[in-house]
Formats: sequence, structure tokens, C-alpha cells
Amino acid sequence: MKPRYELLDGLRGVAAVMVIWYHFFEGFATSPVDQNMNHGYLAVDFFFVLSGFVLGYAYDDRWSKGMTNANFLLRRIIRLQPMVVFSVIFGAIAYLLQGSVQWDGTPVPLHNVLLALLLGLFMIPAYPGCCAEVRGNGEMFPLNGPAWSLFFEYIGSILYALVLRRLSTKALAGVVAVSGAGLAVGALTNLSGAYHIGFGWSMADYGWIGGFLRLSFSFSMGLLLTRDFRPVRIKGAFWICSLLICAAMACPYVGSVNGEPSIWNGVYDVACTLILFPAIVWLGACGNTTDKLSTSTCEFLGRISYPVYIVHYPIMYLFYAWVWANGLTFAGVWPVCVGLFVAIVVLAWLALRFYDEPVRKRLTKLLQERGR
Repeated sequence: MKPRYELLDGLRGVAAVMVIWYHFFEGFATSPVDQNMNHGYLAVDFFFVLSGFVLGYAYDDRWSKGMTNANFLLRRIIRLQPMVVFSVIFGAIAYLLQGSVQWDGTPVPLHNVLLALLLGLFMIPAYPGCCAEVRGNGEMFPLNGPAWSLFFEYIGSILYALVLRRLSTKALAGVVAVSGAGLAVGALTNLSGAYHIGFGWSMADYGWIGGFLRLSFSFSMGLLLTRDFRPVRIKGAFWICSLLICAAMACPYVGSVNGEPSIWNGVYDVACTLILFPAIVWLGACGNTTDKLSTSTCEFLGRISYPVYIVHYPIMYLFYAWVWANGLTFAGVWPVCVGLFVAIVVLAWLALRFYDEPVRKRLTKLLQERGR
């Protein structure tokens, strides 16, 4: 069995933690321009690069040893879907506790909520304006918004099994170049309306196209990095990479004057996505966890990274409703944010320990028995 990149697991956890705090600050923003800690949405692009790298490393040579497309996709379902199910059910409960209303206060019938739940369980996106789009703000997965990135993760896995793994290095580099150029054009021509690449969470306007471009470049770039990868020994790689991730995602909006969107923010997003994040993944893959602190930190962050990311947003919906209804500021509620952050980590760990890992272990055993 190939050794794991524990350091990359830890970096995934660092990015997941930054997403939580990005979403806390989102509750106090009046526009994409004035939000403090402004670039947490770029964590998705980092996740896609990391996913492509890890999948390429783990599976590129397995098809020659008997791996089938069906077997690979079943493994991906076992890895991802149990926590998707947990998070969507948790999201439905949170939505009902919130009063089963859209953001503007319009009541939503229970059967619409149940339809949104059913679609979410099977990773079927809701189209803006349909009855299952129960929050009224265009989310593909209104009971747990971040599930949109898991939808694209599944698309990436399917494309990897059917197409991308078969490409020559030159052809794969072509996919990276074309999709990177498309993503840059989307950012610099203001497809998002605020010169950023934070699209993909909605099917409205250019959302789906933007989300696919984010996946296509970053996932393919991750796969490309595994081709003929030759690590260079780098001391302290985990701490260097963690600092770069935190700095990139905590950065304020770039170049705004008088609250107006700026093309320079698009330039920043393009630089992070096309250059910085692939460099961080390469740097992280070159490093090793050699001391006890970094080893234990990476192990913990790696284990909770996916549960933290996928379960935190239903709590955010409740948090936003409370903040907006009472006109609160971050300065007045930061202790609540700290408490909720701890609660999210604890919930993620409990879900991992007593639900996700046992379910995946059981399903993996059934898959192995099926393959005999």
C-alpha cells in the first residue's frame, strides 16, 4: 500500500477551518466587497487541486491491476456519500427549526422541504425558482449550501474514471491550459458581478459554467502534478503551506474604491487559483511531518476536514437568521462565534467517529466481499 500524504490531509483541514471563519464573517457583510476575511471561497479551488493530486497518486496505476470504473466510483461514493446524507438531514432539521421560511420570510410548505431533502440525498441540484429551492436565493442545495462542491467533486471523479486518467500528459496539460484560460476570462470579465470566482453554488446566470471551470482547471491541475512527481525535501512545509493558505483566504477584497468591485480582485483570484494553490499542493507533497506536533496536528485536521466542511453550514443558516433579525455586529457576538466554532468541530468529530467511519468501514467490507 502506498504511503499517505499526511501533510496534505492536514492542509485540507486548515482550509476547512478557514471556510468556517469565512462564513462567520459573511453574516456581517452587505456586499462581496466589504466582507472582512474575504477570500474563503477559494478553499474550494484548493480542495479540487488537492483532490486531483490525491486521486491521481492513489489510483492512476490501479486500472492496470484490475480496477474497474464501477469499482472506483463505488469507492468514491463510500468515501463521500455517508456524510452527505448526514449533512442534508441535519440541514433539513435546522431549516425546520428556523421556521421553514425563505430568507424574505415567505412560508415554505413541508412537502417542498421534503422534496429538497430528497434531492439533496441523491445530490440532485435544485434549479433557481423551483419549489425545492426553499431558501429563495438560488442555491443548488438549499438545505446545505456547500454540498455544491461535492456535486462537482462527483463530476470530477466520473471524468477522471472515464476520460482524464486516459489522457497523455501533454493532453492533460492542454485541458489545464484551456480551462485555466476560461476561468481567468470569467474572473476578469466580471461574470460573477464582483470580479471574483466565487461561483458554482447556483445554477443561475453563469454559476454552473463557472463551477465547472473551477473544477476543470483545479482538478486537472492536481492530476497533472502527480505525473512524474519528484519531491524535493523541504523543511517546515506544513507550517509554510498553512500560513500561505490562511493569508490567501483571509485577504480583504482587493482594489475596491468607494465600495465598487475591482478587476484587481479578479487578478488576485486568478493568481491564487492558477499559481498559488498548485504550488502549495506541490510544496506540501514535498514535505514530511517529522515532529510530534505537526504529525498529530495533521492527523487530527485531516480526519475532521471533510466532516467540518460538510456539516457546518446548517449551523450558519441559524446563526445568520439570529444576527440579521437582531441587527448584531461581529464585535458583539464574536464569543458566540468562538463557541459555535468549537461546537462545529465537536459535532464533526462525533459524526466522524460514531457514524461516518463505521458506515464506511461496513460498506467497504461489503464492496470487498462483492469483489471476491
